[in-house]
Amino acid sequence: MATELHRQVNSPEKESGQEQEDGSGGAAVRVRSLTRSFDGRAVIDNLQLDVPAGEFVVLLGRSGCGKSTLLRVLAGLDREIEGEVLVPRRKAVAFQAPRLMPWKRVWRNVLLGLPGRPGRAVAERALKEVGLDHRVDAWPKTLSGGEAQRASLARALVREPDLLLLDEPFGALDALTRITAQQLVAELWQRRGCAVLLVTHDVEEALLLADRVLVMDGGVIAHQVRVDRDRPRDIADPLLAELRTELLDRLGVRAPEPAVHKVA
Repeated sequence: MATELHRQVNSPEKESGQEQEDGSGGAAVRVRSLTRSFDGRAVIDNLQLDVPAGEFVVLLGRSGCGKSTLLRVLAGLDREIEGEVLVPRRKAVAFQAPRLMPWKRVWRNVLLGLPGRPGRAVAERALKEVGLDHRVDAWPKTLSGGEAQRASLARALVREPDLLLLDEPFGALDALTRITAQQLVAELWQRRGCAVLLVTHDVEEALLLADRVLVMDGGVIAHQVRVDRDRPRDIADPLLAELRTELLDRLGVRAPEPAVHKVA
């Protein structure tokens, strides 16, 4: 797995191209002493993180805690950093907004940004994998919210990523479409075997999908839990219920008490 290294902006050390053989110990992501500041305030503060190849990690946290900033750094969209970030060269990102170009048909959107001159068949294979092969020639404005998100996933998958970064991709979907999208992502991950880092506010979503759930607070990884359950999972599982309470507590949210029914 080829990797790329983002170093701190003021580092006098070697160019990143000379650092590619820096051992990652089998990790898809390795972050060391990462700091990202805006107007003198550290949104990410000396953060450490390892994500093994093939692991599904979910990142939780309150709004403004730095989750999306971390994802942008890992995606290579923000390099104004201090510290060190090692990620695979083959990576892809999908956001909450599908960001489809309205003047291009769906299959052409899927191929956007790919090097070389990939043909339509490449897009068709990716769209079939996400269950959207019947909308290959559609215009983006004719897609439902769920279909647009599937097209966005196809655009990510066509890059054959070793690391898939998902920034609240289900946030704008209705409840039923969200469940279907969650199941699709789980199936794609199991089929592809790539590492996944998913940012979400939804604790139950995290527990249904993740191998490991991280809670971000104060610009660092403040807490983590491992979800040792086979898939597919049932949110009514006592272990998941226990982990849900633990995570909500870490997020500063009081879990509702179970209803008590009195017998007359």
